[in-house]
Amino acid sequence: MKLGLSSYSLYQAIADGRLTIVDAVKWVAEHGGEHIEIVPAGYDLIETPELIGQIRDAAEQAGIELSGYLIGANFLQDGAEAQQQEIDRVKLHVDIASKLGVRNMRFDVAYAAIDEDRSLSRFESDLPVLTAGCRAVADYAAQFGIMTSVENHGYYIQASERVNRLVKVVDRENFRTTLDVGNFWCADEDPLLGVKRNVEIASFVHFKDFYRRLSSKQPGEGWFPSAGGYWLRGAICGYGDLDLAATVRVLKEAGYDGHLSIEFEGQEDCLLASRINLANVRRLWEEA
Repeated sequence: MKLGLSSYSLYQAIADGRLTIVDAVKWVAEHGGEHIEIVPAGYDLIETPELIGQIRDAAEQAGIELSGYLIGANFLQDGAEAQQQEIDRVKLHVDIASKLGVRNMRFDVAYAAIDEDRSLSRFESDLPVLTAGCRAVADYAAQFGIMTSVENHGYYIQASERVNRLVKVVDRENFRTTLDVGNFWCADEDPLLGVKRNVEIASFVHFKDFYRRLSSKQPGEGWFPSAGGYWLRGAICGYGDLDLAATVRVLKEAGYDGHLSIEFEGQEDCLLASRINLANVRRLWEEA
């Protein structure tokens, strides 16, 4: 297992100017991370392509791996032309992933708000469009040796069985899933069950923790709703309500030995939280 950090975990510091993305690469290496996943939040690698080389140089100098590249996308556009434009946009980011030298790229495929139709029948009707988009990107990425993936993310494609269905229908060796161990709660699925169902098709793992409450009212600032009425808030790994020790055991029993990327979304200062996250997750993995 290679333990590292998603640059999204440091978004607070990037947004308020304490760190640049280049600084973030160095920060992760200095705090014991073996890799960093690049997430363009607070900076844009299409508008500022000079950052690509700067990030690569910083990683090489710090002796840390650039493990992955992550973007949002939505293939459910209005009409074939708009759908193709979205596919072409994602391909531009595949080019960026190649220039970064990463071998894993995650892109979203669709979103649906809580008040939208997220039914199984809608998912099945949308599946051909989603499949075509994923195949087009995966086939394009294959020439660069890049593994592409979909995450259990965005309410609509969040439950483990939907992720499984999409991966199997796309049927490409370089299209799998970025398995987020906590995001199943957003769809009110048992996280351990979700991890067990999807670990065999995982090419990358996101590690996080959540506080979870059932309440008729929003508990306060920082909480967001699950699909079924629970409330969630990001937590430092080991401080929240997920059984992360059991999660690690599931990953180990399945033989997962790839990248583990911590994704912090809580309210604590991100530098403090990320330092504790790295220490806590390493201890969880060693003790399991």
